[in-house]
Amino acid sequence: MAAGIYPKTPKYDSYDVVIVGGAIYGASISWWLTEMSGFDGRILVVERDASYEFCSTVHTNSCMRQQFSRAINIHVSQFGAEFVNNFNAFMGGDDRVPDLVLQNFGYLYLADTPEFAQTLQDVQRLQAQEGAGTRHMSVAELAAEYPFYQLDDIIAANHNRLNEGYFDGGTMFDWWKKSGRERGVEYIENEVVALGCSVAGDRVESVTLKSGEVVSCGTVVNASGPRAAQTAAMAGIDLPVEPRKRYTYIFAAEQPLDRDLPLTIDPSGVHFRTDGKYYMAGCPPEPEDDIAVAPDDFIADHGLWENKVWPAIANRVPQFEAIKLVNSWVGHYAYNTLDQNAVVGRHPRVGNFVFANGFSGHGLQQSPALGRGVAELITYGEYRSLDLSHFGFDRIENNESFDEKAVI
Repeated sequence: MAAGIYPKTPKYDSYDVVIVGGAIYGASISWWLTEMSGFDGRILVVERDASYEFCSTVHTNSCMRQQFSRAINIHVSQFGAEFVNNFNAFMGGDDRVPDLVLQNFGYLYLADTPEFAQTLQDVQRLQAQEGAGTRHMSVAELAAEYPFYQLDDIIAANHNRLNEGYFDGGTMFDWWKKSGRERGVEYIENEVVALGCSVAGDRVESVTLKSGEVVSCGTVVNASGPRAAQTAAMAGIDLPVEPRKRYTYIFAAEQPLDRDLPLTIDPSGVHFRTDGKYYMAGCPPEPEDDIAVAPDDFIADHGLWENKVWPAIANRVPQFEAIKLVNSWVGHYAYNTLDQNAVVGRHPRVGNFVFANGFSGHGLQQSPALGRGVAELITYGEYRSLDLSHFGFDRIENNESFDEKAVI
C-alpha cells in the first residue's frame, strides 16, 4: 500500500470506537464490527504509517496451524482455516474478492528427547480430541514419507496436513481494509500520543492525535502490535508485551526436493518449509539475544544465517548442503512475556479499554476469530461465537499463566 493513501485528520470529533493500530487487528476488528447486527457506530482506525513498511503484518510468514497445546487456540485456528477456505463467502460473495488457497503441507515437529516426544504425544491426543488431524509419527513412518530427512537423532514427530500450511494473508488484510472502508470505516495516517481518562480512571474519554486533534470515544481498542505496551501505558495500564526480533530467510536449493517440504520445526530452533520454487526458513535470535528491542529496531544479525540457520538446515536435510540465500528480513513478534498467549478483552477497571495484543507470533492466523470476538464483545457485551475469556487481562494482573507451549 502506498504511503499517503489515508487522510491525516479525522472527519469527526467523536467516535463510537477508536482503534489504535491499522494493521491486521485494526483491519479485522473494524471489518467485523461492520458485520455485527445492531452495530451502526462510527469507527476510526488510527495507523501511524500507512505504508505498513515495518509492521509485523507485512513481515509475517502467513501460516496456519492447528497444532497448539491449548484447546481454545486450536478452535481459534480452526475458524481461521474455515474463514480462509471460504474467504469469498465470508466477504459477502463479492465478485471482486478472490478465493484464498490454504496450501496444506503442514507443520512437522521433530522430537530429539524422550521428554519432548512425550509432550508431542500428549498434545496430539488433545488436538485429535478437538478435531485436528495431527498424527504422532514414529521415525520409521517419517522416513517412509519424507526420505530426505536425516533422522539419526530424532525419536518421534507430529505432523498435520489438514488445514495447516501457507495462505495469502496479505490479500485477506487488503480486503478487510478495502471492504471496511467501503462500509464506512475511517482510516487515518496519524499517531495516538495520549489518552484522556476520567477522574475516576475507569474510562478513556478521549484520544489525542500527534497532529493535535482530540476526539472523544466510546471504546478504545489497543491493536498496536509490538507497540501495545506504549498504548496501554497511556491509560495507566502495565501490559507485558514487548517487541522481539524474528528472522526470515528465503533460499534456493541446488537440488530441490521432489515433494513439498513441511514446515519443519527442528530441535535447533530453526524452522523451514516450501515457499513456491524457493524455501523459507526462520528462527529467533540466540537465547541470550532474545530480548526486548525498540519498536523501530530492525537491525539484522548477519551471522545468524551462517552460524545457526544454514548448518541446521543442511544437517536435517543433507540434500540442502548446497543452498543459496535469496532474501532475508527481520520482523517483530508482539511477545507476551507472561505466557506467550493473546491478551484479548476489556480491562477490568478501565472498562472501555479493549485489548487485542500479545499474539507472540501467531496473530495473523488468529485474526479472523479474535477480530470477530472483539467485535462481538464491543457490540453485545459478550463473546458469542467462541469463548475467549481465557485470554482476558485478569490473568495478567493475577500473574496466572495460561501458557501456550507450541510457540515457534
